[in-house]
Amino acid sequence: MAEHGIDLGRRGFLKGLLPSEPDVIRPPWSLEETIASACTGCGACVSACPQAIIRLDARQRPEIDFSSGECSFCGACAAACPEPVFDRGRPGFQHVAVIGDTCFAARGIVCQSCGDACPEAAIRFRPRLGGPALPVLATTQCTGCGACIAACPAAAIGTRPTAAEAAHA
Repeated sequence: MAEHGIDLGRRGFLKGLLPSEPDVIRPPWSLEETIASACTGCGACVSACPQAIIRLDARQRPEIDFSSGECSFCGACAAACPEPVFDRGRPGFQHVAVIGDTCFAARGIVCQSCGDACPEAAIRFRPRLGGPALPVLATTQCTGCGACIAACPAAAIGTRPTAAEAAHA
């Protein structure tokens, strides 16, 4: 039903709606459902974020862009939001980092940028013979903050849903 970013279903086409993007990362303590039902697109969370990693997507809903920085879980976005979008009783993010095949270390180039940037020390390096140490992610320690994503010079780090979130979907 979707082609070139436009929902060509009758209702979506007539309303000009864009299809949902499954890999969009929403701000901490929020769910796609609560954003869809309660977010007005006012942008208060965007201007409140001291790291400037929140932006509004094409549907005027907040999303996270880890390419320029990490989430410090300061709570400014939640405090600034006038709607019931954020639930601080929930875990911050519903994802963890995942290190892809384009990682420099996996290609024989010494790099430990992600491990140096990780505030939770969730990325350790496993020594190997004949090449640089390989990054290993401890998913139980990962908060999904995105520090490793912003620091990776190979753009090899992404996210995947946590086990609890994957079971919910």
